[in-house]
Amino acid sequence: MNCPHCGPRGLDEFIYTRDAALSRPRDGGAAPTQNWIDYVYMRENAAGPRREYWYHSAGCHAWLIVTRNVSSHEILSVDLP
Repeated sequence: MNCPHCGPRGLDEFIYTRDAALSRPRDGGAAPTQNWIDYVYMRENAAGPRREYWYHSAGCHAWLIVTRNVSSHEILSVDLP
């Protein structure tokens, strides 16, 4: 993966964290609501490009937004959030 700070690095230096398109519900989560159930459990498993948050844990410790084709695992772009 090509880190904007460190240049090309092995994938073992990075950690996938979550889908970048999701946003947390704003109701605080004190009681289960349909919004929280959907956020935690319901995922659309669509093929093709997807934006994801990754963390460069063994390098510069930057958070990155990686656009990756989930069908082929090809990395299309790496950007800073």
